[in-house]
Parts: sequence; structure tokens; C-alpha cells
Amino acid sequence: MALMPKRVKHRKNQRGRIKGNATRGQRVVFGEFGLQAVEGGWVSAQTIEAGRVAATQYIRGEGRLYVRVFPHKSITSIPLETRMGKGKGEPEFWAAVIRPGTILYELGGVAEAAAKICMARLAHKMPIRVRLVKRQG
Repeated sequence: MALMPKRVKHRKNQRGRIKGNATRGQRVVFGEFGLQAVEGGWVSAQTIEAGRVAATQYIRGEGRLYVRVFPHKSITSIPLETRMGKGKGEPEFWAAVIRPGTILYELGGVAEAAAKICMARLAHKMPIRVRLVKRQG
């Protein structure tokens, strides 16, 4: 099941724009390896879940996977072939706003070779460019 907030103050929010780099959540904290965003964008709840499933299937209970992002933003759209006007569309899906430098997933308790393969599988599913980073110190 895709992630979404239990309740929100406003059902529809504005698109906004992603400026600057991440100020929080840019260090590997829980595991030894992390998947870091190189560019900004939206990652849908379905994509986050698909990445989680792919990683857990690969590690098969060996290590531990940490998902560091959550989809707080509702993305709306108007149905196709609808005339102009009639207001803003209904919420279609939920997305996480990703700024460059944000850690998306972390992996702990596995060898570096296995972590590289697992993160490569995750990177294939992501709509933004990502890179593998190691824990500092």
C-alpha cells in the first residue's frame, strides 16, 4: 500500500518550486550506505514503495533498509479532455518533495558489494538522478 498522510490541513496545495540544496536529511545516519539525490524533484508514494519492495526482495532479511522520505504533498490533476475553467483538479497521488542532497534510502548490515547492487536496483526506479554515499566517520 502506498504511503500517504493520515490527515492534512489542506487537501490541495500549490506546486511550489524547489530552490537550493537540502539542509536536513543529507547525512547517512541509520545505516552504512545511503542513496542521495543529486537533483531535485518529486518522488511519488508509489515510486517510494516500489523502491522499498525491490530493495527488501534483494537483501532478503540480511540487512536493514531505512526509508528516509515521506510523501506529504498532494498532486492534483484535471481529467483529460476537460474544458478550461471549473477549478483545480482532484488529488491524484501523493509525492515527497526532494531537494538535491536528500538521503532517500539507507542500508545497514550488508557488505559493500551487496549494497552497491541493491542501491543500483533502487536507482533504476527513481525519477531523479541519485548516487551511492557511505557513512562518514
